[in-house]
Amino acid sequence: MWRYFALLSALFAALTAILAKIGLKGVNSNLATAVRTVVIIILAWGIVAFSGELKEVRNLTKQNLLFLVLSGLATGLSWIFYFKALATGPVSKVAPIDKLSVALTICLSVIILKEPLDGKVIAGGLLIIAGTLVLIR
Repeated sequence: MWRYFALLSALFAALTAILAKIGLKGVNSNLATAVRTVVIIILAWGIVAFSGELKEVRNLTKQNLLFLVLSGLATGLSWIFYFKALATGPVSKVAPIDKLSVALTICLSVIILKEPLDGKVIAGGLLIIAGTLVLIR
C-alpha cells in the first residue's frame, strides 16, 4: 500500500511544481509560500478533525513534538528556497535539482537512522544523481 501512496505523492509533487510556477507569476515567492502553507494547514487539520484523530494530540511526547517542529522548520525552509528557485528558474531544471533530496535522504537515513544500505539503494541513488546532472546541463 505504501507504494501507491508514494506514487500519489510523486504525482502531486509534480503538479505542485507546475501549478506553483504558474501561480508565482508576478508574485513574491515568500508570499506565495505563505499562501500555500495556509492551504496546507487547513487541509491537514481538516483531515485530522474529520477522521476523528484529533484526540490523538494528547499522545504526542516531547520528543515527537521536538522532531515534528524541526521537520516543520526544514519543510518551511525547503519550500521557501524551492519557490525562490521556481520564481527565477525553469521548472524542468529546478524540480530535478530538488529531487536530489532523495539521494541526500538515502545518505542521511544510513548515517542518522542506521538504515541498511544495499547495492540497489546505492545504484538508485547514483542514478538519481546522474539523471539530475544530465537534466540540468
